[in-house]
Amino acid sequence: MNDTVKLDRTLGLWSVVLFGLAYMTPMIVFGTFGALAAASQGTTAMAYLVAAAAILLTAISYGVMARVYPVAGSAYTYARRSLSPSIGFLVGWAVLLDYFFLPMVIWLIGAAYLTSAFPAIPAYVWIIGFILLTTLVNVVGIAFANRVNFILMLVQLAVLIAFVFLAARYVMAASGPGGLVSATPFFKADVPFSASIAGAAIAAYSFLGFDAVSTLTEETKDAKRTMPRAILITALAGGLIFVVAAYVTQLAHPGMDFVSVDAAASEIAKTIGGDLFVTIFLATLVVAQFTSGLAAQASVGRLLFAMGRDSVLPSSIFGSLHPKWHTPVINLVLVGIVGLLALTMDVTTSTSFINFGAFLAFTAVNISVIALYVKGDQQVKPLGALIGLVIPALAAVCDLFLLWNLDEHAKVLGLIWLVIGIGYLAYLTRFFQSAPPEMDFAE
Repeated sequence: MNDTVKLDRTLGLWSVVLFGLAYMTPMIVFGTFGALAAASQGTTAMAYLVAAAAILLTAISYGVMARVYPVAGSAYTYARRSLSPSIGFLVGWAVLLDYFFLPMVIWLIGAAYLTSAFPAIPAYVWIIGFILLTTLVNVVGIAFANRVNFILMLVQLAVLIAFVFLAARYVMAASGPGGLVSATPFFKADVPFSASIAGAAIAAYSFLGFDAVSTLTEETKDAKRTMPRAILITALAGGLIFVVAAYVTQLAHPGMDFVSVDAAASEIAKTIGGDLFVTIFLATLVVAQFTSGLAAQASVGRLLFAMGRDSVLPSSIFGSLHPKWHTPVINLVLVGIVGLLALTMDVTTSTSFINFGAFLAFTAVNISVIALYVKGDQQVKPLGALIGLVIPALAAVCDLFLLWNLDEHAKVLGLIWLVIGIGYLAYLTRFFQSAPPEMDFAE
């Protein structure tokens, strides 16, 4: 690691929070609504509330670790320094699962909504179209997408607010103002709480990105004070947005039956706002998915390049840049090829697969806090047993419980990925005789 290279600390609290919200893509609450409604049996608000509670507890641990280690790297760095280099590697491997397959999920959701709007065109055409166009743009360069991300964030919030307003108006027209006050999006007499838990395991996908703000630590002013607050505010704001949106949307469509589960919100948008609104909604969602896919694929390309550069992966393959475009072309194409798995998956399985890696990383961060507290770390011990022991232990249990309630296929695929990681770690360390290579996330 080159100690002479430092990032400029120019970001304030609300700039970091805005980055976290933009990374989460607020409209994803509608992108996964059908899958979530089906899994939770119509109790989407409770599913999001449970997920938000688990995420907020974990966010406290992220804040503690960001204070102790104010450097880029997030869960990987925290586990490596607090637990062990080998455990840190496996946490990084779990995070790689998120990065590597996230573009596939994004493209799948976008294609599902386009298919619902244009049923004559097969879904695979949209998926392949997303992959080819996104890969081409990323190979040539992504500068233009970075310039429109802030504007798109504002447009997303505007459409999200409009959706909630129209859904509320629709409910009031059908049941009067009192119709907006109901416990059914949270509780139903004939629905077991286990269904809401199963929904929460999917709902956690919407929160992915709250922890991504920690990668900006080295660019944030007064990071030890700002970063813990930013992480908590991002998670809290996301939870509020998702619970409210899910609550009102579930009131507007109390059931869980849709023409297409993967494109359910488009059906609801037409019901509450007519043809014009559903067109605006669909356009915004698809553009949001496209730019989100651009950023996600670019992030994977960068991560794989860093792993190649630092000899975590073969440098001759993953650590090279195109001589003209200076982009990791091989990595980007590989991500595009993996994205073709979307042709064989649905939204429920694919989001659960992503969450497998996320829950492992979240658990590791919580355990890292506990480890530092038990060791008597001078920055964690003064925080007391509540912050250093009780909350992270409770958060770790919640994260593992949600992982256990993931889609069965996702758990199998996730375990296979983890076993491959353990095998690769054994190879890199000559059967654990040496420390694994360290990645430099700061560059």
